[in-house]
Amino acid sequence: MRSKTNHLPKGRSSMSNADRLAQLSPRRREIVRPAFEDPRQYVLLSVRDMAKKLGTDPATTVRIARGLGFESYKEFQYYLHELSVVRATSLDTMQAASAPDSSVSALLRECLNHDLKNFRGVYNGVDLDRLQKVARRLWNARRILVIGGDAATCLVNYLHYHLNILGLPVFIATAPGPTVHLVRSMKKGDVSRGLRMTIEGIQQARKLGAYCIGVTDSYISPVALYCNEFFLASVETPSFGASYSAPMCLLNTLMAAVAEVHRTKTLQILKKVAEEQRHGFRFYQE
Repeated sequence: MRSKTNHLPKGRSSMSNADRLAQLSPRRREIVRPAFEDPRQYVLLSVRDMAKKLGTDPATTVRIARGLGFESYKEFQYYLHELSVVRATSLDTMQAASAPDSSVSALLRECLNHDLKNFRGVYNGVDLDRLQKVARRLWNARRILVIGGDAATCLVNYLHYHLNILGLPVFIATAPGPTVHLVRSMKKGDVSRGLRMTIEGIQQARKLGAYCIGVTDSYISPVALYCNEFFLASVETPSFGASYSAPMCLLNTLMAAVAEVHRTKTLQILKKVAEEQRHGFRFYQE
């Protein structure tokens, strides 16, 4: 199965907010700044309503959107939507999800529907050929560093465990201190995978010549901005926190790719693993 790629759409290149705003005159920068500071208040507004809220006219609003690097007001709206998702707090997502009088069952159903939507996003959007290339790159890497913290630590541990089974040289960094020390010795030929944490670590690893691959939920996140390439997996949920059903689906597919691109070698390793699983002390037997 060949899927479409996750390249940035035209007009939505990975520029930081500061870079975009720097393209405007000081006056226009101040006009549009409120929309960047609180995108949720502006994302659904028509160009006329946004102009009114910003204290300007529709024509100037369109010119500002183009000055920011967007080809149309619609693309600017999409960017604000992405920005609102990136900046949303747990309180924002839970309050916006459903009416306070909704039943618990209705909210649970909505949560499941969100996970299905996130899963379909990965299924329809991931480029399987590109995923295979990443798998080959992992086999060829001198060292693999997986960076991630907070709730994403579970994803880091999942990758670490499975890459370890195959004997790949994988290290993990789930806190700022270890990230600094591990990144310091990265070189060309190393692979760094960033999972929603420690952008400074990704930046430093890339400066030292490591190839950085990110997993993120938005085109405009710092992970997308600073990695050599990235994959999208939504973590959107109507409840608090983040849903990792889609990222886990993506990583599970990547692990399948890692196993299959060197199938003979993988099977040789798994024969030893199978022996330990049958007779090892870790597993209870009657």
